[in-house]
Amino acid sequence: MVNKSILIVDDEARMRKLIKDFLVSKGYSTLEADDGEEALEIFEENESKINLILLDVMMPKLDGWSVLRQIRQTSNVPIIMLTARGEEQDELFGFELGVDEYISKPFSPKILVARVEAILKRVQGEEKVVKEFGGIEIDKEGRTISIEGKNIELSLREYELLVYLMENENIALSRDKILNNVWNYDYYGDSRTIDSHIKKLRHKLGKRGKYIKTIRGIGYKFEVK
Repeated sequence: MVNKSILIVDDEARMRKLIKDFLVSKGYSTLEADDGEEALEIFEENESKINLILLDVMMPKLDGWSVLRQIRQTSNVPIIMLTARGEEQDELFGFELGVDEYISKPFSPKILVARVEAILKRVQGEEKVVKEFGGIEIDKEGRTISIEGKNIELSLREYELLVYLMENENIALSRDKILNNVWNYDYYGDSRTIDSHIKKLRHKLGKRGKYIKTIRGIGYKFEVK
């Protein structure tokens, strides 16, 4: 996959080199930062050409969570968090802040590259169509959601979750079914991950957040009435 640029942020030089070697072998170009402050500087200077960020959590000067918060103020660039921790609460926290993927160390570089390719393929490969549901518009070409002409800032996972709910309008969807179709891989964490995303979606959609109905004992349903 040529002409895709990935920012690797990790304070361990050996880890950055390992990831870079695998990405370069697949045709990606890379940028590197060894702490949070440098990551923000590089992103600000190269925002238009960075397609995805691999972001470590534990770093000097500025940790990954702080970097994530600042980037999410202005950009929906896909972000994969890398962490030595494997705590469920960390995963939930990351998803609430707008993480698109979450991988715990140690991990297989081949699996990491596969996750990168899958996310970029989803971002770039959406069909060219605009659909409207109760005043909410999906522009799949631009990967945007808008209400009354105003774009709603969503992370990649929030976007995919909302699109899945909307395209299955009036259908009660279980949490397991949502995980299988939106997360698109075997997820072993708590279903509260979905609940956290739904809570954020409702808030971002404003009064139209009521379209996302909670189905007690099952999951959720998108319904416009």
